Amino acid sequence: MKKIKVIIKRPGEKPHSTWISNSLKNLQLTVDGYIETVTVTPDMVIICNEEGRIRELPYNCTVAGIDFVGTVIFAGVKDDQFADIPYDYQEFRQNFWNVYEPWVTEHKAFMAGLDKVIAEMGEDPI
Repeated sequence: MKKIKVIIKRPGEKPHSTWISNSLKNLQLTVDGYIETVTVTPDMVIICNEEGRIRELPYNCTVAGIDFVGTVIFAGVKDDQFADIPYDYQEFRQNFWNVYEPWVTEHKAFMAGLDKVIAEMGEDPI
């Protein structure tokens, strides 16, 4: 199975970039249950546990005003498949701002949440 480069963020831990197997079973093992995706941009998603709130998993982070619980995976998307995370963070932030500036201006929680997650990673997160 092909591996993809992702960012994994576990509750109470710093996010880290890593390579993981791009299989449903592995993604489910990583988030500890059925997966659900939240589209961040056309080429990036957050993969989380579909039943995280029902199972009362611990709070993890807030992105775009959405509170995530349990382990989350930031992954790229290409041709309806999960793929490598699409950018280094500075490039992602700049590209996102350029394309979605009116939306970002109106929804500052998105960038603040993502900035916080990435800042926890330290220098050169991806």
